[in-house]
Amino acid sequence: MSEILAEVLRGAKVESIHRGSIVVVNSAQEIVYSLGNPHAEMCMRSCAKPLQAIPVITSGAAAAFKFTDRELALLCGSVSGQDFHVAAVRSILQKIGLSEASLLCGVHPPSHRATARELQQKGLKPGSVHNNCAGKHAAMLALCVYYGWPTENYLPLEHPVQQLILSCIAEMTSLPPERINAAIDGCGVPVFYVPMRNLAEAYARLAVPMRQGAAQRTITEHAIVQLMSAVCSYPEMIAGDERLCTDIMRTTGNRILAKTGAEGGYALALFEQGLGIAVKIEDGAMRALGPVIIELLRQLEALSPAECQILESYHHPLILNHRKDRVGEIRAVFNLRRV
Repeated sequence: MSEILAEVLRGAKVESIHRGSIVVVNSAQEIVYSLGNPHAEMCMRSCAKPLQAIPVITSGAAAAFKFTDRELALLCGSVSGQDFHVAAVRSILQKIGLSEASLLCGVHPPSHRATARELQQKGLKPGSVHNNCAGKHAAMLALCVYYGWPTENYLPLEHPVQQLILSCIAEMTSLPPERINAAIDGCGVPVFYVPMRNLAEAYARLAVPMRQGAAQRTITEHAIVQLMSAVCSYPEMIAGDERLCTDIMRTTGNRILAKTGAEGGYALALFEQGLGIAVKIEDGAMRALGPVIIELLRQLEALSPAECQILESYHHPLILNHRKDRVGEIRAVFNLRRV
């Protein structure tokens, strides 16, 4: 059963609650903390992006196309459509010899409101390069070009690039590919269901190589270090300005990978502690994530008091009415339990 993770207060009374589950896995792939059901299946959504980007490096495509660290970081991100995101997407497409028309992720306005307003004021329409999954799709196209696979329709699960990604997801989550159920994500490509503990295991695998010496690493682990170093160097590429993921990573330097999914999903890799974490808000409410994630990191002592203060607006978001009066707040109400 899920547990209450956050409460929404209006005045002094609880108006709503958000239930969910949390699982924390260590470098030995053992559950060390758990709330709710750690074995509940979770649709990975965008939490899968850092895992899906690994084959771009292990294949040799990243080196062949001379992708920069900024571009590698973009492949892991759910971006906001800001100008620096769009520039990186276009640079990748240019390097692989394709145009924006090759992106099959669909079109929506930039999620960064100021950028969306600026486009509108200039009389410009958003394109696929503004899609929050444009980086992931650029990664898939890069693999297609590198291997000589068709780029016209790379979306079906049967396409070689999706089978390669499924194989990587299976390896990172310790699950046979046939046990991973697939659906279709908002951007049209396959998305995968895995138990929460397996997603946490995968993120622990992202954390562990950062603590190892180079001689101890496998090819995949070398790729992970390259990818995580890129993301830590350019945290704005994992989400964007005024976004939880980017602000956690900016605040903590090179200690944490923070990655949102959708429908209340979230995953983290804590490099110094060698921990992987999966979080799911049961009703899919994204508003609960800020308080829950910051409180989780505080309880794990992954944030200092000073860092918690910097992230206070996420930890204790206020509820304002249309007059901008404070009428309530959202707060995390859980205590981690060691297993």
